[in-house]
Amino acid sequence: MTPSTLALTAGLATRLRGAVLALLTALLLLGSPLLQAQSATSPKIAADLQQVLVAGKTPALNWARDINGVRHVKVLIVGQTDDAELAALRSAVMSAGGSIYYRYSSVLALAAMLPASRVAGIAARSDVQSISPNRLMTRSSSTLERVTGAAAVRATGTTNYSQISGVTGKGIGIAVLDSGISWQHRNFRGESASESRVREAIDFTRAGDAVRAGVTDWKAGIDVSGTLYPGSPSMDTYRARIESGFAPKADRYGHGSHVAAVAAGRGADRGPDTTGVAPNANLWDIRVLDDNGYGQLSDVLAGIDWVIYYARFKNIRVMNLSLGADSTESWRTDPLARAVRSAVAQGIVVVVSAGNFGIDDAGRQLYGSISSPGHEPSVITVGAVNLKGTTSRSDDVVANFSSRGPTRGAWIDGNGRKQFDTLLKPDLVAPGNRIVAALGEDTVAAGGAWNALAVRYPELAKVSGATQAADHALMSLSGTSVAAPVVAGAVALMLEANHGLTPPMVKAILQYTAQTLPGTSLIQQGAGMLNIDGAVRLAAAIRNDMNGRIASGATIPAGDSLLWWSGASLPVPSSVINGQTVPWGRLVFVGGNRIVTGDALFRQWQPWYDPRLLWVRGEVRQLQVRWWPHTNNTFPMAVLSRPAPNQALMTTGVVSLGELTGTTSMLNRTGLFYPSATLSSRVGSGRTLTQGLVLSEGLVLSEGLVLSEGLVLSEGLVLSEGLVLSEGLMLTQGLVLSEAGTTNPTNPREKSVAGEP
Repeated sequence: MTPSTLALTAGLATRLRGAVLALLTALLLLGSPLLQAQSATSPKIAADLQQVLVAGKTPALNWARDINGVRHVKVLIVGQTDDAELAALRSAVMSAGGSIYYRYSSVLALAAMLPASRVAGIAARSDVQSISPNRLMTRSSSTLERVTGAAAVRATGTTNYSQISGVTGKGIGIAVLDSGISWQHRNFRGESASESRVREAIDFTRAGDAVRAGVTDWKAGIDVSGTLYPGSPSMDTYRARIESGFAPKADRYGHGSHVAAVAAGRGADRGPDTTGVAPNANLWDIRVLDDNGYGQLSDVLAGIDWVIYYARFKNIRVMNLSLGADSTESWRTDPLARAVRSAVAQGIVVVVSAGNFGIDDAGRQLYGSISSPGHEPSVITVGAVNLKGTTSRSDDVVANFSSRGPTRGAWIDGNGRKQFDTLLKPDLVAPGNRIVAALGEDTVAAGGAWNALAVRYPELAKVSGATQAADHALMSLSGTSVAAPVVAGAVALMLEANHGLTPPMVKAILQYTAQTLPGTSLIQQGAGMLNIDGAVRLAAAIRNDMNGRIASGATIPAGDSLLWWSGASLPVPSSVINGQTVPWGRLVFVGGNRIVTGDALFRQWQPWYDPRLLWVRGEVRQLQVRWWPHTNNTFPMAVLSRPAPNQALMTTGVVSLGELTGTTSMLNRTGLFYPSATLSSRVGSGRTLTQGLVLSEGLVLSEGLVLSEGLVLSEGLVLSEGLVLSEGLMLTQGLVLSEAGTTNPTNPREKSVAGEP
């Protein structure tokens, strides 16, 4: 296989994932000089971009093209400078014969086009941290109330949602970055038939490309990034391009509507009841995927930018990304990881899907297949559970398709050696198999036309007992992209119960209260299965001013009480769901590779609860939001990062459990493969911290869970989110069909990179 063929194959991982995985793993195991030489060219240039830069022929990728015989690439250039406008870097790109399409605030970066021969020169600049290709993005895809414990925290069974007692997500905004939301569907109605809880619809498809600015695409010498100062002409022009209003064909693909309805749909007015987790939450439709379910990395980054920009103004507290990219980069440099990290730093809880690549075509489990941005330590990465068609939790198992950890993003250390992140993921699992929710449609067409997914796979719309009328229809989907909005809805309930939670506090509570499934390891289920009853009760038990103090710029001393009054107690660590007693697993992942437990986590303020502090292994970074002047700290212009000063990370009384797992061995089921339920049963045997944990200057902390020699994972190949129709037979194209269904040997995805699945 030639270098150009290798580059082409890697770029088409969504179609040929099994073959690519086997090939790259084999090359890496054999110490391929080809891969070694390319990865050594520049540690700042992503591996998949480097392969294209040296390929003999320009591969057929969305981000590479020959212009007048000269190879050009579309890239994301991430800066490392105090210059929030990136003025010097923008000038250098223009001088190199490139173009600039967008300057981001979520990540200090530019969306740009460059001649391939000039990429290395730009990478060599001191104000550049990394350069990544503008990768293709794809979608990842009531019973929920009963099985998750949501019914236990509110009274259900009424069609008047304004009168439901308990927590319903009221007043909490959820931004759904996906293929759009069919706002007119009855599942998204507000208090009247004419009101939609989809508060705004923004279209970012190809927003970062010059063609959206009214100029010729793939043309050198243009800079349309502008200065997006609030109220400026550039901002007004930009808003006019992306604010789509409430279009009648808001979600032709159908994925985004289903995802939004799982998080916040209303469905008690008909059978079957498909009420989502937070039926009174507000929704923001941030369209970043096209009518075929695909988009560009630059579009997703622009969508994240918008959410960050308006989050405080519109009370958007939750962001759901049921999508993924085939990134091989570490969380350190991956632009998507950096963008969602910036969102977390500003108090937004980011929930993402883990990916649908838990097994290969031969049915063998794959490890290290978490997609981007699920490999980012600060977000909540969600795997999928198969409910087995029942509302009992006793038979639930992790879905075969659900991607396993650890994260395998690659980076080059100071000695020029290739390293892997190897962080604990996913964070937890949630229902994600055959979940019924809204079928988005186009009501302009006579009788209402179904979305592309339901047209191509009519079995999805065969929902028992459903009346499939216009703006009323239902469909069934499976995948971690369905599990993610279950958790996003749960977060909305938690934030209604306690608006003062920071994103790290939300994640810790979700993990601590999760139910560990038997026989399943830490990198299969994370801390366990979502328990909404436990999460809401624990959230409501602690004080509600912490996020406000952080937002005001305060530094909260380690050990500050999280309980409002003296002698207050935390809830008993168990829940009753559908008459079944569910013990809490009480496992919390910290620092990327450590596991802790104990009441002290929720009695005392832990410094890593500050979302501006990023702690990963032996590295701690301080994130700083720089606001646009004269906006009263409402509209951010950039997020900067620097090494954090020496400080306490955890308080006394926290119990460390990582020592109980041992060195990683798949055969012995230790380390990363340690069963979560077994570790949960041993929480009383952990090591209690008597002096807290402090990161001293230059100190490298214990590596915690370490891979043993000889264990081969996916070696950094992270695949994009595939489409899953239901648990069962997996095809080579990455689709999972119903066990009772049949497959069509003709695969349309073989014909086009960006075709429908």
